[in-house]
Amino acid sequence: MARRTAEPPALPGLAEAAAPAEEAPHYHGHRERLRTRFAEAGTEALADYELLELALFRSIPRRDVKPLAKALIRRFGSFAEVVSAEPARLAEVEGVSAGVAADLKLIEAAGRRLARGAIAARPLLSSWSALLEYLRATMAFSGREEFRVLFLDRRNHLIADEVQGRGTVDHTPVYPREMARRALELSATAIILAHNHPSGDPTPSGADIRMTREIVTVLDPLGIVVHDHVILGRDGHASLKGLKLI
Repeated sequence: MARRTAEPPALPGLAEAAAPAEEAPHYHGHRERLRTRFAEAGTEALADYELLELALFRSIPRRDVKPLAKALIRRFGSFAEVVSAEPARLAEVEGVSAGVAADLKLIEAAGRRLARGAIAARPLLSSWSALLEYLRATMAFSGREEFRVLFLDRRNHLIADEVQGRGTVDHTPVYPREMARRALELSATAIILAHNHPSGDPTPSGADIRMTREIVTVLDPLGIVVHDHVILGRDGHASLKGLKLI
């Protein structure tokens, strides 16, 4: 009878070592390279879709987000327009969950808060570029027309920034006497008007000019100065005072 030779015991970990190691997803290296570029060169070194990728990394940790970032830019046009888009419109893009939309809106809110901080406790007439940045971040990319009033004190410091009306893509109802009542409540001595043109072209319309002059007429007897009316659009801004229309 033949004797059986005992097989040598398997060495610990030998089977694991023999099996091919599972490769990391291809996008892991891309994420690290993109983070490194951002850390070393800042946002100016990144295209809009790449900056959007960085924002999506935390929202979608286990998927290549470049296709989604590019799809969002194609749909809305730019990084600013993506984060400014309404959640319902963001959700129309495949791959955008409620969580992703919420994270994008958080970025928009943070940008607005930073821009507002730049004009807080400063005379607005001597901080015009910061004011324009704030207004641009707040309303330039909105899909609906929005009319805001910035109420100022005697030193031209901001007392309140309030939305007086929201409308359609090309019209917002404005009530000068309600504006006057609110200015008196706040003890404001001056205001700056601002609204957006969702079409992208900030050129003032005839209705914009007539409405502004009506507001000036109502507020002037009350000693409240209308410093300017700024119109925002994706293509820039227009100042009615700068255009000598008021």
